[in-house]
Amino acid sequence: MTVQQKMKTLTHFIKGEEVAGTSGRFSDVYNPTTGETIARVPLASKDEVQQAIQQAKEAFPAWKKMSIGKRVEVVHRFRQLLVTKQEELIEVICQESGKTKEDAKGEIIRGIESVDMAISAPQLLKGEYSVNVGGNINAFSAKSPLGVVATIAPFNFPVMVPLAITSMAVAVGNAVILKPSERVPHSALFLSQLWKEAGLPDGIWTVVNGDKEAVNELLENKEIQAISFVGSTPVAEYIYQTGTKHNKRVAAFGGGKNFMIVMPDANLEQTANAFLGAAYGAASQRCMAISGALVVGQDTEQRFTDILKQKISQLKIGPYTEDDVDFGPVISQQSKETIISYIDGAVTEGANLVIDGRNPKVCETSNGFYVGPTLLNNITPDMTIFKEEVFGPARIVVGVETLQEAIELINDHELGNGVTMFTSSGAAARKFQEEIEVGMVGVNVPIPIPVGYHNFGGWKRSKFGEGHMFGPDQARFFTKAKTISERWPDEMEDATSSFAFPSNNDAKS
Repeated sequence: MTVQQKMKTLTHFIKGEEVAGTSGRFSDVYNPTTGETIARVPLASKDEVQQAIQQAKEAFPAWKKMSIGKRVEVVHRFRQLLVTKQEELIEVICQESGKTKEDAKGEIIRGIESVDMAISAPQLLKGEYSVNVGGNINAFSAKSPLGVVATIAPFNFPVMVPLAITSMAVAVGNAVILKPSERVPHSALFLSQLWKEAGLPDGIWTVVNGDKEAVNELLENKEIQAISFVGSTPVAEYIYQTGTKHNKRVAAFGGGKNFMIVMPDANLEQTANAFLGAAYGAASQRCMAISGALVVGQDTEQRFTDILKQKISQLKIGPYTEDDVDFGPVISQQSKETIISYIDGAVTEGANLVIDGRNPKVCETSNGFYVGPTLLNNITPDMTIFKEEVFGPARIVVGVETLQEAIELINDHELGNGVTMFTSSGAAARKFQEEIEVGMVGVNVPIPIPVGYHNFGGWKRSKFGEGHMFGPDQARFFTKAKTISERWPDEMEDATSSFAFPSNNDAKS
């Protein structure tokens, strides 16, 4: 499947087939690079979602009974297809998200890490076994898939996040329903075709396109056993509260306000280079993007700001079709307007505009949704741009007097997704690691996102629920365990009744 230049009407993917929407409701899909409408995506009704769930439910028992080895063979073939069809997938990602080709390729590679983790499912599904816990009884545990599970993915990683929140769910034996962002539906449908080609049984992988009506049915339907979500904090909280209200297992990952602490002993040139990619890559549309720098010391703040100003002025934004572009547009005109409103508001509140990206030169020749790299300083913690996540290339520099002040500002923030620190001091790094109250921590690392075999998840209002994305915890999240006590008595053994609570005090050896 490839994305066509002309506008077309997309489908759902149900029971191994592309299925036209019947609700009569559609949403436009844009190419952010040009601003053009490239497709219409159907928005599923409650009835359509129910039908998709039923198809998944019917497919689940056979997939559950299939040996883990056979299931992993399918996952392994799917991985190979991701590699061989990578260039096609890069084009799909770029056209509907506006990412550069280099960034899209990096997203796919990180997504494959999650598939690799899913291939290790046989190891993660092993239970425990104890011999003769008492009275010739052996005790052991076994893990089983949950059934039909749902995942809701965001627009900013149309491939990596769906792979991260579905691969393990499929491998351990569940039937998975993916509700992708209606802004980037092509990528999910492309993945659907790869799963089918890999030999995944029909009904085990389902894509339902939709909006809140579809989401609410997934949250409320009694057949859905678990929900995994990635998106903004307000929606993550809604997903968690509604899903748990309906007795579902929920892992909901929200936004972040991720700061980089810059110490006076840091190499400022290296730190500034790290800041550029971490802050502005993918037009800053990453939940782990660096939102701003907390720079310790007035002199260090001034020097660091001067270096950033010079480097940012050399960044190039434009269409993904140009190889030397650093980043492209934001996802929509609405997003562009929201980002600009944050910049305007910060200036009104007293911030200083170091670099103004509100009207980049590329906008003179393109109707794409471009916002240039923007940098503000003279920021105080009571400003909106400090308190709220800005999902776009408006970044801030905040001066602080001490490392302790920086730690306290971060710990007082309601979001706790990721944080990093640049320093040459091991003592400072240790203090930082021990005292910071954030889920993912880096030292001299631009973006502290863990690799696919480590758990991903923030603290505070950046994550709701106890599940994780990536890592071995996913196998736990998408399975349930039973503990079995087993004894085979000798035929000659006396059969007597006991009314005491079972214990091994009087058990036969």
